[in-house]
Amino acid sequence: MTMDDARTRRMAPLQTPGGLGANAKADLSAALAGLLADMFALYLKTKNFHWHVSGPHFRDYHLMLDDQAAQILATTDAIAERGRKLGGATIRSIGHVGRLQRIADNDADFVTPADMLAELRSDNADMAARMRAMHTLCDEHGDVATASLLEPWIDEAEGRVWFLFEAGRRG
Repeated sequence: MTMDDARTRRMAPLQTPGGLGANAKADLSAALAGLLADMFALYLKTKNFHWHVSGPHFRDYHLMLDDQAAQILATTDAIAERGRKLGGATIRSIGHVGRLQRIADNDADFVTPADMLAELRSDNADMAARMRAMHTLCDEHGDVATASLLEPWIDEAEGRVWFLFEAGRRG
């Protein structure tokens, strides 16, 4: 390798090697960036409600929401790293999250515990549906690695929906 070849390689944009085509890499890394933004938005909303829940079931809801927030946050690094493995960029800032997120923020001064649980139940159900749609995109592009990552996250989102549903039922 000549010095010119080495210099050219150092200046070339990152071209992550892999078996997927350029369109697959672009589609999937964009979908992963959107998923990551949604996960951060859902994490922050879950923590918001964890911090502000009140009422006779405070302790139960407070602990449940903390557990759910930790589960959501645990997915973020794997999502971002999978996007990078595909050769794409990922989230760079809170502003970037805000531009990509599909989970609506809730900045209300007061939200009843029942409304908190209902809103998070709906958000988690939407996340599961988006991840199932992304799984279909993975299947279309032959990306079994990303599809296999999505499967436990879908199950976790469905589990959160179940807990939020049961916790919000009237006795």
